[in-house]
Amino acid sequence: MIDPKDHPSMTDKEIQPLSELLDSVRNIQGFPKGKDEDILALSNPPHYTACPNPYLNDFIEKHGTPYDEATDTYHRSPFVGDVSEGKNDPIYNAHSYHTKVPYKAIMKYIEHYTDEGDIVFDGFCGTGMTGVAAQMLNRKAILSDLSPVATFIAHNYNSKIDVDVFQREAEDILEAVEAECGWMYETNPGEDAFEVFRKNSEDTNALPEKGKINYTVWSDVFICPFCGAEHVFWSEAVDKVTGKVLKEYTCPECDAAIKKTDCRRAETSFFDKSIGKDVSQTKQIPVLINYTFGKQRFEKQPDLNDLELIDKIEKDVIPYWVPAYQMMEIGIQWGDTWRKGYHYGITHTHHFYTKRNLWILSCFFHLCSSLTLKVWFTSAITRLTKMYKYMPVMVNGKIKDRRTGTLSGTLYVPSMFDENSPFVLMKSKLNDLKKIENLQYSSAAVGLNSADNIKLAKESMDYIFTDPPFGDNLMYSELNFLWEAWLKVLTNNESEAIINKSQQKGLPEYAKLMTDSFKECFRILKPNRWITVEFHNSKSHIWNAIQDSLSKAGFVVSNVAVLDKKQGSFKQVTTSMAVSKDLVISAYKPKQGFTRRFLEDAGHNLEKEFIEMHLSHLAPEPSIERTEQMLYSRMLSYYVQRGYTVRYNSASFFQMLHENFILEDGYWFNQDQMTGYHEYKKRMKLEGLSAHNAGYMMLFVSDEKSALIWLNVFLDTAKSYSEISTAFNKVASAINDEIPELRNLLDENFILENDQYRRPVSEMEKMPMAEKRERALLKEFDSLLLEAENSRKKIKTCRKEALAVGFEHCYKNERYQDILTLAKKLDKKLLENNGDITEFIEVAEIKIEGI
Repeated sequence: MIDPKDHPSMTDKEIQPLSELLDSVRNIQGFPKGKDEDILALSNPPHYTACPNPYLNDFIEKHGTPYDEATDTYHRSPFVGDVSEGKNDPIYNAHSYHTKVPYKAIMKYIEHYTDEGDIVFDGFCGTGMTGVAAQMLNRKAILSDLSPVATFIAHNYNSKIDVDVFQREAEDILEAVEAECGWMYETNPGEDAFEVFRKNSEDTNALPEKGKINYTVWSDVFICPFCGAEHVFWSEAVDKVTGKVLKEYTCPECDAAIKKTDCRRAETSFFDKSIGKDVSQTKQIPVLINYTFGKQRFEKQPDLNDLELIDKIEKDVIPYWVPAYQMMEIGIQWGDTWRKGYHYGITHTHHFYTKRNLWILSCFFHLCSSLTLKVWFTSAITRLTKMYKYMPVMVNGKIKDRRTGTLSGTLYVPSMFDENSPFVLMKSKLNDLKKIENLQYSSAAVGLNSADNIKLAKESMDYIFTDPPFGDNLMYSELNFLWEAWLKVLTNNESEAIINKSQQKGLPEYAKLMTDSFKECFRILKPNRWITVEFHNSKSHIWNAIQDSLSKAGFVVSNVAVLDKKQGSFKQVTTSMAVSKDLVISAYKPKQGFTRRFLEDAGHNLEKEFIEMHLSHLAPEPSIERTEQMLYSRMLSYYVQRGYTVRYNSASFFQMLHENFILEDGYWFNQDQMTGYHEYKKRMKLEGLSAHNAGYMMLFVSDEKSALIWLNVFLDTAKSYSEISTAFNKVASAINDEIPELRNLLDENFILENDQYRRPVSEMEKMPMAEKRERALLKEFDSLLLEAENSRKKIKTCRKEALAVGFEHCYKNERYQDILTLAKKLDKKLLENNGDITEFIEVAEIKIEGI
């Protein structure tokens, strides 16, 4: 299906067969589960391997440009523009997946951060939209993911398809399968269908004998908790006038008012030929058939012939291979997506399909010989499972339409599902794939790898755009299991970066996996280059884990933006708690020269240079990154994570800023950035207004530190306590820290004049206030340390800001044992995902071990 002249070789070297290289990559983290012959069959070396790709460094050698510090002139500010999302694009819609960033949105980032010919990397590539975006802009791409089906789809998206050949082969397969299995989707038309056909057709001899089934609706059967009688959920619980599913309905036998949650599911038992043993499952029966007769659609209840047809199929033996894999290889408790009741008796992959659809799909798969034909197959199969929920749309007591779809993020089997026709779906997906015929590709390479063990050359990538897992939002290996079962190559989830009880992975394990993954990204990225991390999570602790992981890996966070899927654009963060959005973090790898001097001098006298470098990587516009609190936090983290001496406290740091940088509207700038900032204000019509009036606020207000940053930005002009309190209460609902009352926070950190609070603006105002705050926090810390030394009890609650300041003070004075003494008595919840605290503990452990 791939024409070599349209897909240039990724290397000038003679390609060694993948079969001879498998043993060299077999022990690399992420090597999938499957037989060697199946891994080789799914691969297309050197462009794609369904295992760690041993040809990637050859790709880099051919297409990459070695990093040379002496000649490197690269510089970019973070991208902050609005970006059209383009979700309705044919490429985006050709194959479904749990999460996808539209490639048109990614294109703007790649265009901003790279030049033509650069190599873009994505270590959590999913379906490969980063590769599509890169190739659209004449960049190269290296894509990697832990999931076999994700990399399989990504390869097909990033390889040119000969559409004419593909269409011809796919249509031949459709014709062959319909000739062999079409009888399974035939039904006798109702009298209403004959009547309509006679009225609309001049040729009565053209009267077809059978109707073609489009879909069949199946319903669970429940048992009344009062009388024990069975009843069909569709018949009793669906209002046939409105189409709504009733929460409470009447038992047809005893007239009792019942709810689905009160009832037991009826069961049915049968011998499962695919696994050779008896199986008990939830009883489900067909209740409605939608079919085409002539050129029109009709509805009917299944008649005796329909039921006999289904019974015949159930008793017959499928003549082709079917994927009868045990779910996640651990029996009925097959993961965090398992739900008691809904999945009763669903122990193997083939149980997610009706026997009829399983049979037809196995016939399709048998004939889909090429990778392109297989991706056509996988693009349709999700909608052919029992997970496709059915909800009728009623008009005047008649079904006029339906609402369907799978429940996102879970393997949920509803009480009423659509058994869709594979013939209809495969034809539809063929049309979808045909629409992407005009793509012109340059070069991309795809491999299957764990993101924390990428075997790529050091400092070889020009840019990284990635969309990593979102904590416990999606269980990728579980959700991909049905696809991968057909491909016969399964995810090795040992290093899967998720929070998952079944895998015994909590937040600490997730954070470590993400840190290790970002360390690999840091290693392969060229100095002074950028990484963009896009992800979605509504929990601040996951957000903090991502940022902490980036920082521990060596990156410096520069900017945070939001992908608003409803509005279809990327936008600068403008509101607190924008938790329903996809977040986009831009971070950079410091210049090699700075890093080298920093290491050689142990950071001594490089604080000013660090801030100057960081400010130069910020866009010339309002950003919380330009506040003194965030600048101090970035500098402190950079020093502590490397174990180097910190000379400044918050007060002396503020003085250093005043002596070397420019403060305007509460934000700090390098001298050469002021023209750009003034141009920005003029362009945005903010002259005479503050940054707060433009809405630039904190993303999450979850603790004392973020609350103070929020207040500092909010108090751009003097405001009354009432005005402050009203606004603060709207954003502070997620605070999970013991912090002072708002009035105390204001009195300790801001200036009160004429019954209004404002932020301090001069050294005379700021220095005494900062020093007083630090003394108070250290006093609280000393009390906590004393408690830890003299009590056996765990400290379950305390002011985290006192811990952060106290640990910082101990670190500066080399009191590492005091840090560890207190840390051992702190409840784990106080330490979970709090980088400002844990980084001191981690360094103290290293220092003590080295003594």
